[in-house]
Amino acid sequence: MNKIKLLLLLFFTSLNINAQNVEESRLATIQYGTETEIAALIQTLRNENADYLDTELIALIENTRNQRILSGVFGFFGEREKNGLEERALRAIAERDEETNETILSAIDYLGRVKYAQASSVIMDLLDTEERRFLSSGFRALGRASSSDSALADEAAEFMIDYYEYRNPGSDNQREIITAIGATGSLKGVSFLAGIASNTDERIPLRIAALDALSKIGDPEGLEAVLACVSTNDPNVRSAAVAALGPFSGDAVDSAILDAFRDSYYRTRIAAAQASRDRRLAAAVPYLRYRAERDEVPNVKDEAIRALGAIANEEAVSVLDSLFTERKNADRVRLVAAEMLMKNAPDSNLRQLIIELDEAKTRNQTALYNGLLRVIGETVISGDKTDMENITRRFLRTGTIIEKSYGLDMAVNNNLVMLSDEIKSLTTDRNESLARKAVRTANTLGIEI
Repeated sequence: MNKIKLLLLLFFTSLNINAQNVEESRLATIQYGTETEIAALIQTLRNENADYLDTELIALIENTRNQRILSGVFGFFGEREKNGLEERALRAIAERDEETNETILSAIDYLGRVKYAQASSVIMDLLDTEERRFLSSGFRALGRASSSDSALADEAAEFMIDYYEYRNPGSDNQREIITAIGATGSLKGVSFLAGIASNTDERIPLRIAALDALSKIGDPEGLEAVLACVSTNDPNVRSAAVAALGPFSGDAVDSAILDAFRDSYYRTRIAAAQASRDRRLAAAVPYLRYRAERDEVPNVKDEAIRALGAIANEEAVSVLDSLFTERKNADRVRLVAAEMLMKNAPDSNLRQLIIELDEAKTRNQTALYNGLLRVIGETVISGDKTDMENITRRFLRTGTIIEKSYGLDMAVNNNLVMLSDEIKSLTTDRNESLARKAVRTANTLGIEI
């Protein structure tokens, strides 16, 4: 027994030393590394979804003008919408004669992604220079940044409408402006966007962009233009119009969505399913069932099933159950249905999921089994956890490496602290990745190792 304790002590000491060495190495890379080494580190942090070095990265870019480092850090923070680089980004724009083009563009993009309202005037000043290299990124960023302040959103929308109508942004930037006006959320843009959407002489991409922008704003004043486009001849505009109906309400909207399920163009049927999902339109359940069971396009089936999951009333859940348990259905249909069931009615459907999981394994249906593993790995039970505890224990004790890994997820998601012995046993597994995950799981659940 003492020998086992000594081995465990040596193992965890080794893990701690390795973790410390990794952290020290990463800090040294930030302090002294080349642009290539820092870019590689940022990619590693991105893959790990790690933020513990954010403070050091903020300090790093404060005084550097290295384009690759700046672009990398702006991009890393922007993807996560993480604040902290606003002043450095504004300085990159103000001192753009001394910065590379890539640095300025990444700074503009960052300010938009974090919706930094105070940047709106700076971005408008930049757009006023009419330097074409900044227009596309500038319009996108202005729409996002101004959206967090209603007064600034109105100002930005009016600025961009004026730019569109009286300047020469170029055809390639017109769509960017339309999209950006929608991103502001400002009612000032509704009339302008409605005019573009309903203009049958306008270019199709611009009409589609205007419909999407009207949907993002969601003001009733834009509904008439959207409904007018639902019956247009062009199938792409038609499908975009149906997709835009989600935020709106009223009998006319419901009728247009239900009618769109009959459209021969598959994208319009997808849009109808998505609009039903957004509105949680109970009247659409029979249409969604028909599409989920019979549509010839797999993507239409997927969206119909997801819409049923969003509606999630008794009728919708019953449909999902039949789609999942009918073993003649395609694996893809069964997996999406299982996912929706376990998100909306997990307690009453877990036992059936376990039955189908075991059946798939017995029949060597590898793709279906792996998909169901992913579903159960994400499932959270709120009531009696006996079935979840039993299947998780089985995975942890006798499962494959993949099953054990999912078992650890299930333990965390459902707070299965009663499986502490099984979790602790995996902390010494020969598979180092699994052992590290077991240690993290134990720490999360407060299990002493």
